[in-house]
Amino acid sequence: MSIRPPVFRLLMLMAAALFLAVALTIRALSGGGLEQYSGTALYASMVYVGVLFLWPRLAPLPAGGVAVGFCWLVEIAQLTGVPAALSARSLLARLVLGVQFDPTDLAWYPVGVAPLVAVHWLLRSNTRPPAGVSAQAPAPSPRSGLS
Repeated sequence: MSIRPPVFRLLMLMAAALFLAVALTIRALSGGGLEQYSGTALYASMVYVGVLFLWPRLAPLPAGGVAVGFCWLVEIAQLTGVPAALSARSLLARLVLGVQFDPTDLAWYPVGVAPLVAVHWLLRSNTRPPAGVSAQAPAPSPRSGLS
């Protein structure tokens, strides 16, 4: 059984909303390291489902690589000061681009993506037919003995 791309995209939007709600709840109820590191990991999780929203047929490992790579690129860009300048003008830019480079974040991005890659891999392997088996219905066999 395979999920069609429009339904899959809707599920990815719902997952992103869930990750955002969890991050905002933690931010409201907690502080310090839990808030910082869970927010970083959940940001990466949102990026992962965003990648799958854009490319629903992408395999788990490439999707994870794109998500972590994007997160790292945004983090490295913070060294330029451009994200900080944009963040001063826009809350959305602050949420998406961040403000200040933190090398610890580079390690937390894969923490947010790896579990989703594993779940995606398991779900995908359970919905695909075994190797050597066609996903199409078998062709009808010719009638034997009726000439």
